[in-house]
Amino acid sequence: MRAVAAVSTLAAGSLVLAACSGPAEQDSGISDSSTITVAWEAPLNELNTSSVNGNATQNAVITSMLNGAFWYYNEGLELVHDESFGTYEKISDDPLTVKYTYADDVKWSDGTPTDAADLLLEWAGTSNVFNNVEAEEDPETGEVLNQAEIDAGVYFDGNVPGRALVTETPEISDDGKTITFVYSKPFADWEADFQKSDIPAHVAGQLALGIEDAAEAKAAVVTAIQENDVEALSKLSKVWNSGFEFTSLPSDEKVYVSNGAFLMKEYVENSHMTLEANPDYKGDLKPKVDSVTIRYIEDPMAQVTALQNGEVDLIGPQATADVRAAIEALGDDVTSLSGVEGTYEHVDLVFNNGGPFDPATYGGDADKARKVRQAFLKAIPRQQIVDNLIVPLNPDAEVRNSFIIIPGSSDYDDMVKGNGSDAYAAAEDIEGAKALLAEAGVTTPINVRFAFNGDNTRRQTQFALITETAAAAGFTLVDASKPATEWGTLLSSGQDQYDASLFGWQSTSTAVTESDANYRTGGVNNYGGYSNAEVDALFDELQVETDPAKQIEIQIAVEKILWDDAFGTTIFQFPAIQAWKNITGVTPISISPTIFAGFWNWETTGTTAGNEPSATS
Repeated sequence: MRAVAAVSTLAAGSLVLAACSGPAEQDSGISDSSTITVAWEAPLNELNTSSVNGNATQNAVITSMLNGAFWYYNEGLELVHDESFGTYEKISDDPLTVKYTYADDVKWSDGTPTDAADLLLEWAGTSNVFNNVEAEEDPETGEVLNQAEIDAGVYFDGNVPGRALVTETPEISDDGKTITFVYSKPFADWEADFQKSDIPAHVAGQLALGIEDAAEAKAAVVTAIQENDVEALSKLSKVWNSGFEFTSLPSDEKVYVSNGAFLMKEYVENSHMTLEANPDYKGDLKPKVDSVTIRYIEDPMAQVTALQNGEVDLIGPQATADVRAAIEALGDDVTSLSGVEGTYEHVDLVFNNGGPFDPATYGGDADKARKVRQAFLKAIPRQQIVDNLIVPLNPDAEVRNSFIIIPGSSDYDDMVKGNGSDAYAAAEDIEGAKALLAEAGVTTPINVRFAFNGDNTRRQTQFALITETAAAAGFTLVDASKPATEWGTLLSSGQDQYDASLFGWQSTSTAVTESDANYRTGGVNNYGGYSNAEVDALFDELQVETDPAKQIEIQIAVEKILWDDAFGTTIFQFPAIQAWKNITGVTPISISPTIFAGFWNWETTGTTAGNEPSATS
């Protein structure tokens, strides 16, 4: 039995970077030799979706099918418990205490039980409790100055603020199935805090500590965490941060074990991935097909062509007017949906790389740097971008004016009225930008290295539009784009190569504190190195505030500072379009995992891309 609990409306949009055994027995509910092929725009590059590099939609959509979870979102964005994977309950309010218990028959695909050790490692990797070093960078080059110290110390690069409120090591039951988290403060989003762990503790122990036996390796991980063994935790943190990165099927099978409905069987770099139904999966979310193949196709029109030609069965391309027209022309055998995604486009600036927006560039003059940032943001033609690229898909589309609240939400209008975004007109303000630069007393033109996914047509167009208006204001944009395969790594760790970035944040949660990781000092999504003690304090308040009216007051206060500091700017909410044929049960949702949501309901109704008749001679 699975309980359904309604949660707050979508309030934040910034957790993941937006961009993708043999047949089971007859009584498993899986169709004979059936497969579904999905087109997705960006390939997986890591299985640890809680690390800095792995925190991306292209990874989350895959791990949602590979690994089980305590909960998921349905079509109405209601949180649904999967008790066949495990249960959790709040057992105390003072102090806030939450207990998670894994079901007895949940196992990793190598036969090792999934249990509390896995969630203990997830907490260790994302709570910052054990980190005893942090990176010190050269402001001019971005080079890490204390690499030897980092290599010798403990540095898990995950950062989930709610988990940092669990400051004491969680207790594990004698049978290893239950783990109990005691929070040092109340936490508004406790129910959505822990969903799953994509990283098996025993594999991390095997890779980091050189212990071959799975049970011994898992026990060693638990001991290292419980005893704060710095030497062992240092090794574990390195593996946790990057040991599960890959762009093709690893030779070491341990790296891609899973505990959910599917197993990874094939992964050809920049081409495709094949997942097969897990014959040992005992949960409620059993797939009705034998396998799913994900084909990586960046070009939206190429996705439509692949659907038309029967090469794929399900697509969710980036929406453009041409894409929508092409899908509509495919005929009645294709089902399509249009709407709005939980993703928004925005520009972020880098504060600590010695570039044009860094106070260090101006001898530490924070006010001068702030005026340069404000001038640059005023020069971005947000209205023109929306009119040219989004209105043809959604005539009602408007410029988004909130970092935290999605347009259409009940609090959006109040947010926009009070957050100070009106200092930046929807249309470019060239004269205003010039005036600010004159006040700052800086020499123009100012070079700005502008980073984006160079394979993305819509972003190429936006870059061209911004380049023109920025030049009129006194900024020269330098193309710092990277192809899709390199883009995620550049964004998260290559800040020495860019000063501004254009990308989308896609929400994975309806949690009110979700935006915390984007704007807090050291936050896992705070790629630009923004730091403001008042913002940090406000997020501390938000974490423990359960009154919705007070929550929005805190969020407005946060945004006032973000807009005044010229953190960046918001542009538009993504239009969405999905299309499929010869399958049923497709139920996309607006947040991650988007078109992959409810994959266990997919069924084939005809000749799908993976079930073409064999050629005969």
